[in-house]
Order: sequence, then C-alpha cells, then structure tokens
Amino acid sequence: MESTGTVLRALRGAQKSAKGVSLYSRYVNRPAGRLLAAGAHRAGMTPNQVTLTSALFTYGALASVALVEPSWTLAVLVYAALAVGFAFDSADGQLARLTGRGGPDGEWLDHVVDCGKLVLVHTAVLISFYRFGELPSDSWLLLPLGFQLAAVVTFCAGLLREQLGKAAVSARGPSWAEPATPAGPVSRVRAVALLPADYGVFCLVFLLLGAPGAFRAGYAALAVVHTLFLAAFLAKWFRELKALRAG
Repeated sequence: MESTGTVLRALRGAQKSAKGVSLYSRYVNRPAGRLLAAGAHRAGMTPNQVTLTSALFTYGALASVALVEPSWTLAVLVYAALAVGFAFDSADGQLARLTGRGGPDGEWLDHVVDCGKLVLVHTAVLISFYRFGELPSDSWLLLPLGFQLAAVVTFCAGLLREQLGKAAVSARGPSWAEPATPAGPVSRVRAVALLPADYGVFCLVFLLLGAPGAFRAGYAALAVVHTLFLAAFLAKWFRELKALRAG
C-alpha cells in the first residue's frame, strides 16, 4: 500500500487547472479534497463511493436546515457538514484522476448529486423560513425560489455551454478548433472576484442560522450577487456560442 505522502504527491500532480477558480476552491476546498481523496484511496473507496459520501454529508445537513429549529449549534453543525460534503465533492474527481477509474457513469453521478444539492439547499431555506422564521413579510418566501432559479439556470446553462461547444468543434472536424484561451498566469483578481459565486463561500452564510435576521440579510445579499453573476455568465456564454456558429 502506498504511503499517504506518496498518494498526496501524486494527487498534487493530477490537479485541474486553477484558471477560472476562486481563491476558496484553490486554497481551501481542493487541498481539503486532496486529503480526503488520499484517505479514500488508502481505504479502497471508489470515486463513486466518494461522491455518495459527499451526498450523505450535504443532504443530511440540508435536511437539518429544513427540520430543525435554527440555533447556533445547528449553524456550526450544518456549516461543517456542508463544508465536508463540498470537500468530498472535490475528492471524487481527484481520486478518479489518480486511479484512472473515472468514466461517464461517475461524471453523471457527480452532476446528479450537484444538481440535487442546488435544488435542495434553497428548498431547505424556504421550508425553514416558513416553519421557523418570523418573517417581516410573506414576500420573503419568494427569495429562496428566486435564488434557486438563478443557481439552477447557471448550473444547467454552464453544462450546455460546455457540451454545445464540444459538439460544434466536433462537427467541424479535426482541422478546426475552438479559439484557445491564452495560457498566461492565473489571474488573482479574477480568483477574488469569483469568491461570491463559489459554493464554499455560499455555505458560510449558514453560520448565521443562529441569528435569523442576519441570516436573511446575508442570504439575500448572496442571492443578488448570484443573479448578477448569472446575467454576466449568460451574456458571455451566448457570445461564445454565437462566435462558434459564425466561425
């Protein structure tokens, strides 16, 4: 059995590019996922089992948000479970690249779990608002629905952009390729700018569950930011796909 140090060195060499990744994912989630991937490798786990472990932590935390009255204890436990679940979400892909055991089934399962997470996290907040929140107005119940819409559309539109881009390149044959992005250094400014859109940063708002008013304010602020990011992403992806058609 390889030592943990050997596995960690191999995992460092199998990382995705840091381009287009926020500081949280680059310096917190990916390193945490690397440690979990090393542990999973030594335990003989498959990438799909790691994905399901991620789902167990994440969905368990979200069920607690919906079913348990908010408190500071709940806030800490929910955040911890969501953070661990997100780290396992990074670990499955790292383990797949390390072992060469990835495949369409694993990628499909990972996307299914991610999609379910995006739907359930805002559904759980909506249920918590309805059951436990002393809301200033019933209109606050619309906030999780709007946030959910922005999150799911961003997720689905991003996947479609990727797949349609690949299809366009494939249809034009091997002699044609989508214009490559210059290799250049990773932009730290972009990595900072992407922080509000990072799921790991979003999870931090659940640390405010013990103070309902502060949680609502933080959640609403993130909803606005994610909606603005959605508008920017949609415009960017539309331009890119249009350029592929015209190219």
